[in-house]
Amino acid sequence: MGLRAATSRIYRGEISADIVGRPKIWYTISGLLLALSIAGLLVQGLNFGVEFKGGSVFTFKAPSASIEQVRTAVGDGGAHQVIVQKAGEDWRVTTESMSSSHVTEVKTSITEELKVPAAKVSTQVVGASWGGEIQKKAWQALIVFMILIIAYLSVAFEWRMAVAAVVALVHDLVITAGIYAWSGFEVTPATLLGFLTILGYSLYDAVVVFDMIKEVTKPLGPTSKTTYSEAANQALSSTLVRSLNTSLVAILPVGAILFIGTTLFGAGTLKDLSLALFVGMIVGTYSSICVATPLLVQFKEREPKYRQIRENIARRERNASKQVKTAKVTAGAGAAGKPDAGDADDAGDHADASGDRDDVRSTVTVRKVVQTGSRQQPKRGTRQQRRGGK
Repeated sequence: MGLRAATSRIYRGEISADIVGRPKIWYTISGLLLALSIAGLLVQGLNFGVEFKGGSVFTFKAPSASIEQVRTAVGDGGAHQVIVQKAGEDWRVTTESMSSSHVTEVKTSITEELKVPAAKVSTQVVGASWGGEIQKKAWQALIVFMILIIAYLSVAFEWRMAVAAVVALVHDLVITAGIYAWSGFEVTPATLLGFLTILGYSLYDAVVVFDMIKEVTKPLGPTSKTTYSEAANQALSSTLVRSLNTSLVAILPVGAILFIGTTLFGAGTLKDLSLALFVGMIVGTYSSICVATPLLVQFKEREPKYRQIRENIARRERNASKQVKTAKVTAGAGAAGKPDAGDADDAGDHADASGDRDDVRSTVTVRKVVQTGSRQQPKRGTRQQRRGGK
């Protein structure tokens, strides 16, 4: 079966993939992704926008200007940390935080060198304290979100599922942040919205899978013929197609915004949000299937109930194997004690040959006796005659 045919059958739900039974593969992949992401965060770092670190923002239209011309015009006004971005015909230039008089000088330089009317140049000054407050609020929102997730999953399911889901969420956040660091995209409030969105999306996938696992594993008992791992894998296989379809439908429009909108239509304000959503949806789908579920199974297999089920199944398999071996040995012994049909034929042939030889011997003996008797009879008669004659 080719890869394409196997993939199509899995997608249609005709065959099940052994995902739960291969946790080392998924943990290795996740470990590599996490290591790469952490390296990006340590080496590159996140490029925080002006909303977080503070600064001055100049926005204007100059269709005929180049990036170097815009950077030179802003630098001639006295700015030092100049970051130039273009979205369509709009230029967005970010600098360090400056005073009002300094902002006016930069604005004047843009007007004179790029021939842009002063009324068309919009300015915005963000203080560092305001950016720090935004970061603080973002961390608070993330912590509250995690607490609510743990509480909900602990009540709706159990604490093991809550722990597995939280591990998957942290996994998604770190990988998405690492890719953000390597890409050099600016972290803006829209990025935070994207991060919170992917957390909810990843949680949705995990809840769907966990709910199916809970339903499938509920009837398991001491006499069950299926372990928790096998039942969980069946539940995961039944929801695999649903998860892939949902992810594909959600990723397509986000990918269109990221790759088509930002390149062809200049939707620069949406690229931060779309990158976080695009990466987070892919990683979230992977983590809910290949990270959260195998981790949950490992937690559950340590419970006495499911450990006893596994031991009972193993014992029954050993007994069945012993019975098969005993049956084979008995069948072999019976075959050895019973004469073979060929052997019986050979024995019959030998018996017939012996009988033939005995018959031949008897016939020869009778003939000899008869011959001897016939010879002696005349001799005896002749002697009597002789005696009588005498």
